[in-house]
Amino acid sequence: MSEKITQTAGREQLGNFSPMFAHLNDDVLFGEVWNEPALDTKTKCIVTVVSLMASGITDSSLQYHLTNAKNHGVTKEEIAAIITHCTMYTGWPKGWAAFRLAKEIWTDESAALTDKDRFQNEIMFPIGEKNPYGEFFVGQSYLAPVSTEQIPIFNVTFEPGCRNNWHIHHAKSGGGQMLICIGGRGYYQECGKEAVEMTEGTVINIPAEVKHWHGAAKDSWFAHLAIEIQGEGTSTEWCEAVSDTDYNFLK
Repeated sequence: MSEKITQTAGREQLGNFSPMFAHLNDDVLFGEVWNEPALDTKTKCIVTVVSLMASGITDSSLQYHLTNAKNHGVTKEEIAAIITHCTMYTGWPKGWAAFRLAKEIWTDESAALTDKDRFQNEIMFPIGEKNPYGEFFVGQSYLAPVSTEQIPIFNVTFEPGCRNNWHIHHAKSGGGQMLICIGGRGYYQECGKEAVEMTEGTVINIPAEVKHWHGAAKDSWFAHLAIEIQGEGTSTEWCEAVSDTDYNFLK
């Protein structure tokens, strides 16, 4: 699930002077338009930067939206290409003005963002540290606790090509697991069945005693919440790795 965009600047700065403008800014523009699902937030950030630049607006509004673009995964290389391309259509002075702001926001250290950093900017839960159960995975995965009370919930993040081994959640009664994809693209497969593609918002219910695996697509990072279903006599049996032949068959 993408992080919901919220804004309170309208009410904070103009709530008493112009309640209607504050409502339109906070509730309609940022509350509805920015959260409309047809475009991802990164794309909306790019469109907004280009629109402001084309209009000749290079004040604090552009600075805010450049910062917002960086926070939602636009890299230094990408913003440089975006501003350069836009300059060819909007004019040289606007390009220079936009670059002066962008250089202050994309400092040298921002160029060192890793793929992991960029994926972290796309999901709302922490990626965490290297998975201590890595011996049961092919490739690199990460684990972050989301809830350790009442119902255990963990965020499991997979680098491209990473997947866990076949395994079974045993239980005398109850038990099993629920997966909720929160970013990227991956797969879940039960033994003897076709693999199911998982994208943001996909929910998988795994009964106890079902042999299965889950992991990232070859070309995408992937993260899901793993929710342990309470039961009696629960345990996990780790089995063989998913074969490269079977995995590489997936798109």
